[in-house]
Amino acid sequence: MTQLVYSYNEIMSDQSYAQPHIVMGKRLHGGFDAEGIYLTPRMLKRGKAVAAWAEALNEKGGELIDASQALLKKENFPNHEQQKYLIRNGLGKTLWDSLTITGIIEGKGRVFSAIVGPEFQDFFEEDISELAVGHLNKGLHHAHGQDEGGIEDGEIGAHDEMWFVVRDLLFGAEAYPLVEAPENINRPETGRVFPQIPEVLEEFLLIYMNILMVEIRAEKMFSFCCGLFNDPSMFKDRREEANLASELVERIRQDEAIHVDYLQTVLSEMRTLTFKTVDGGTIKGNELLDPVWDGMVGYHTTTVYDNARKESWEKILRQLSKLPDSERLIQEFEALGNKTGIAV
Repeated sequence: MTQLVYSYNEIMSDQSYAQPHIVMGKRLHGGFDAEGIYLTPRMLKRGKAVAAWAEALNEKGGELIDASQALLKKENFPNHEQQKYLIRNGLGKTLWDSLTITGIIEGKGRVFSAIVGPEFQDFFEEDISELAVGHLNKGLHHAHGQDEGGIEDGEIGAHDEMWFVVRDLLFGAEAYPLVEAPENINRPETGRVFPQIPEVLEEFLLIYMNILMVEIRAEKMFSFCCGLFNDPSMFKDRREEANLASELVERIRQDEAIHVDYLQTVLSEMRTLTFKTVDGGTIKGNELLDPVWDGMVGYHTTTVYDNARKESWEKILRQLSKLPDSERLIQEFEALGNKTGIAV
């Protein structure tokens, strides 16, 4: 019989590691098996659990919402050739800043490891004990937060530290001054969007939707980085380090897959459930969630991309303008892109 109920300790449990995960002298999370294959942390049971919940949803006639790259219509800016052009012209700080900001944002994800959500069962008519929804407070929140930002004051680095190591492998430590990350990557406040349900539940629903879209968009970052780092024409004086940086990004990519899977499953389950409303009535999950999810997808695939492109282009333009023969450099940079290229 398929296991559908898990304890907190099961969700948080690690596989056995034959070797620790150490890069540039830094101890990072996860580890390697006897064959040298990287193992994601807290995945002894977590991956099987999410897969089982998704399968159970399908067997009951439900379906997973689309969480694929098909949602993303616009391309990266700067694109592969443009980023190469910047680095070759001494503007590696553009990539340095991007990697630094990514690491800082990942570190902020640690907050999830401290979150204790409401009693979710109180919000639904159906029993959720055998669903992913019923395990949000039984390890799914905490595992996600520790994947991103590690354990506070812990000695093992998580994704935040891994991105900083990637950056330092490519450029060397302290190659450029550090940059500040944006304060908030969530969708701006627009007032209540789920007035039918308690506000505390609305807050969590919007968090799940927003983070799922951030995780989906991250795949473009992974692909971009690996393509650039593996390009033999780049980082010629640090070729071995660049290859290792690409491997490290692939490990992060592997770790992040479970985040997409469980959030996709949670929101998909909720579409099949019956929400209790604040006025004593009920509303079907798909009727409640679908319009807002569609809006969240639209926000992340248009507004976020367009704003990021504008901000990135302004920074790049300022840097190119300071170089000799700046007009030619700007024209050549633009020629390598396209007018619809949008930032990661």
